[in-house]
Amino acid sequence: QVEIVESGGGSVQPGESLRLSCVASGSVYLLYDMGWYRRAPDTQRELVASVTRGGEATYADSVKGRFTISRYDANHTVFLQMNNLKPEDTAVYFCYADQFNRHWGQGTEVTVSS
Repeated sequence: QVEIVESGGGSVQPGESLRLSCVASGSVYLLYDMGWYRRAPDTQRELVASVTRGGEATYADSVKGRFTISRYDANHTVFLQMNNLKPEDTAVYFCYADQFNRHWGQGTEVTVSS
């Protein structure tokens, strides 16, 4: 069983930054894609960013130029650096990692408000 744990969420003002962390543990052998989704109130889940095992990153148009995803396979970790946060970034952010199946974390809440 693979366990996914996110951290780093919080409440910030517009223009500030947050760094989300996600660690996969347990029966981790070979992780393929890793990434982040988010779900804002009354909206559908949205893919924010993903990164392949080879390091190729993909971003939602709404976060391009502001968010950066990075992964460190040595410790099964993926980060999401979020800069210049906007109120519309407010959501619960969920990390996932693909190993045979897609494994999900419980989510970490990000609130951007003045």
